[in-house]
Amino acid sequence: SFYMVFGFWAVLAGTSFSSLIRWSLYNPGAKFLDPVTYNAVVTSHALVMIFFFVMPVMIGGFGNWLIPLMLQVADMQFPRLNAFSFWVLPGSLYLMLMSNIVESGVGAGWTIYPPLSTYSYHGVCMDLAILSLHLAGISSIFSSINFMVTISNMRSVGGHLLALFPWSIKVTSFLLLTTLPVLAGGLTMLLTDRHFNTSFFDPVGGGDPVLFQHLF
Repeated sequence: SFYMVFGFWAVLAGTSFSSLIRWSLYNPGAKFLDPVTYNAVVTSHALVMIFFFVMPVMIGGFGNWLIPLMLQVADMQFPRLNAFSFWVLPGSLYLMLMSNIVESGVGAGWTIYPPLSTYSYHGVCMDLAILSLHLAGISSIFSSINFMVTISNMRSVGGHLLALFPWSIKVTSFLLLTTLPVLAGGLTMLLTDRHFNTSFFDPVGGGDPVLFQHLF
């Protein structure tokens, strides 16, 4: 239920950003938002809806609600890990919303591709967004471990009789477990480009901006 309530508030924030976008596009040439603020709102809308509504509600919320019922068990395999996975999310959402009001906001698009996400274009606001995505990734990784172990170890029926929903959660958890560390690595490389003078995504130093797209 915590995931559901959190997702409810997150979707209110995401829908508010969406409303601002639609008001800006209501008339051709409308100046409801200036271009920099518009880009920041688009970025925040996408990141909030994906990482703080869709993933927590569709996987965390429905998973924690239905998986124990379908497996006929009292709770998940690791309840404390489950609690940690959730309580990381409010702080992560706070950092994401803070990144929108610090400086001019993160106007790099939700994919935060270089060079727009480099220090030349965005300062502390981008660092806040990167840290927020790191925390959201940690939450999803631990949740995925919990789901995979729970479904593998605690099921009371044979695997061939397992309902489709636990299988879908197990497959999704496996995919998250294999892809989120790659995203975290790409974000860390971006962070070192911004602050430690590396050149992973900077062509001047021999890097390649397209590498971030591959990692993302």
